[in-house]
Amino acid sequence: MRTFFKQLSQLISFTQLSKAEKSIVFYSEGKDSWIHLKGLIEEFLKTSKIHICYISSEENDPGLNLKDPKYKAFCIGSGYMRDWLFSNIQTNIMVMTMPDLNSFQLKQSSYNVHYVYLQHSLVSLHMAYRKGAFDYFQTIFCAGAHHVKELRRIEQIQNLKPKNLVQHGYSRLDQIIKETPRNLRITRSLKPIKHILIAPSWGENTIIDMIGEELVSILLTDGFKVTLRPHPQTIKLSWHKVEQILKKHEANSLFNLEVEMSSQVSLSESDLMVSDWSGAALDYAFGLNKPVLFIDLPKKVNNYDYNELEIEPLEVSIRSKIGGILALDELPNIATCINALLKSYDNQKLMQLSNDTVYNLGSADSVGVQALEELINNNV
Repeated sequence: MRTFFKQLSQLISFTQLSKAEKSIVFYSEGKDSWIHLKGLIEEFLKTSKIHICYISSEENDPGLNLKDPKYKAFCIGSGYMRDWLFSNIQTNIMVMTMPDLNSFQLKQSSYNVHYVYLQHSLVSLHMAYRKGAFDYFQTIFCAGAHHVKELRRIEQIQNLKPKNLVQHGYSRLDQIIKETPRNLRITRSLKPIKHILIAPSWGENTIIDMIGEELVSILLTDGFKVTLRPHPQTIKLSWHKVEQILKKHEANSLFNLEVEMSSQVSLSESDLMVSDWSGAALDYAFGLNKPVLFIDLPKKVNNYDYNELEIEPLEVSIRSKIGGILALDELPNIATCINALLKSYDNQKLMQLSNDTVYNLGSADSVGVQALEELINNNV
């Protein structure tokens, strides 16, 4: 009950703000969304005179603790009050990393609001996301040319009004590059024990769901140091499967579980990532110039009509270029594959590939601020 009244008070405080104080609103599902919004918000506050509102659904969201005279933050939970606010919010621009607007409980405002979608992954938009996931956004920040191509094709097939597509880039990738010492991004590890990071996607047919215990056991038996970094949704929805792995291996000094997505320790210190269809694999390869070994599990498909676009998703086409692919029945031989990849990969090629794939590498936040200010100045 105490939480309810606290969230209600926050909601009332937000609605009482002047129009100028809430002309642009960022919505965050919580701390895992903050890592994608952080760079853009901080750059906006540094370079713009416009006030920002930040609304989160989690009390432990670091974005609620940011202090700036032009910044106000509110926590309204993830229940009825959030749903009501979405339907009744009065703001010029709302920025969010959550797709599927107007498809489930979160509806468009009854007022005239311009919705901006900010990418939280580099993966393509037509296979890993539900059909119609971006239909109600007027502006979409695109991480690379593949996003522009996919969205224009969707508009063509569905006869949709053209959206405002911004050649933005990917703030999360810029943060990884900025926060990781150069020697940990481009220097081959000389450590006697190689460090393997397992970072899978979430849901059915993923590493933790299908082969988690077996994979960790094989890697540890083969003498690798192993860090398991589950997807946030796996932690929320399938913690029991992670716990099974933890109980089996927590006494092994070579095993570590990392559940804090804002941490970059395992990204920086590991030598290679093992993944399935997670977008984290692209962050790792492009941000740290290190190889990824993909276990060849079934594709992560949330839109079974994705072939209508006749465009191969980036997460499919890029796999062999940023690492290797291991068939499921070859799992016992994973050490041989890992050692071969560590010897043969070319980090200079990975660096060039990242520049070719992602817009404005290193400057996405400043580009994003400029795009938002243009929207505001055009009175959207």
